[in-house]
Amino acid sequence: MAVRGTSDMIAGMAPRRRSGTFVFATSDDPSLAREALATVREDEGMSLLLPVDVALDAGLDVTMPMAWLTLTVNSALDGVGLTAAAATALAEAGIACNVVAGHRHDHILVPEADAGRALQTLRLRAAAEAPDA
Repeated sequence: MAVRGTSDMIAGMAPRRRSGTFVFATSDDPSLAREALATVREDEGMSLLLPVDVALDAGLDVTMPMAWLTLTVNSALDGVGLTAAAATALAEAGIACNVVAGHRHDHILVPEADAGRALQTLRLRAAAEAPDA
């Protein structure tokens, strides 16, 4: 069942890192689109979220490797505040983030070098929202 309450979503975000390294790229190559883990059609072309090895093999720019963090709480699509809380916590820690929302979870991509610090920051933010905090 989807969690809708702001405090409940934040307290339950339980971030975890997905294995691998990823990059954002722009390409209209259908074979790359099939390899993408997420896509967004933009005016400039198709934005793809690719495993770094796929992007490297295609000769795409891989200078911004990203770690993929999943907020494992099953957040409601009409839930309010989870994305803002996560992004704010990361911003206050000086960590850039890009958010991709799925049907059940929010996914946050951060520079790979900041992955450990980002996980710690999000876990501390969740703990601060927990009812017994």
